[in-house]
Amino acid sequence: MADQYPVPSTSPMPGTPPADPRSPAVPAPLSAAVARFKSCRWRRPPEEGPECCGHRDVLPLAGTTGFDPEAWCPDCKFFKLRRTPKKRSF
Repeated sequence: MADQYPVPSTSPMPGTPPADPRSPAVPAPLSAAVARFKSCRWRRPPEEGPECCGHRDVLPLAGTTGFDPEAWCPDCKFFKLRRTPKKRSF
């Protein structure tokens, strides 16, 4: 008896090599705006809620949900590099 519902092939497109399941996934490179946002002093870390800009002039306009670094960070006038904590010696 013939199959009424043929099973679609799971093989890749002809001419493309099969994916190696052992190879690690290559992360997508960060855009310039996202890299700038990640290094900014005003970035709120994910541990404190949604990741967004915490600057007092940006936060009311951009909000915390759905913050898009591509829209806000490329030409931001409030950008400051995140400080590295200095080691205290007593």
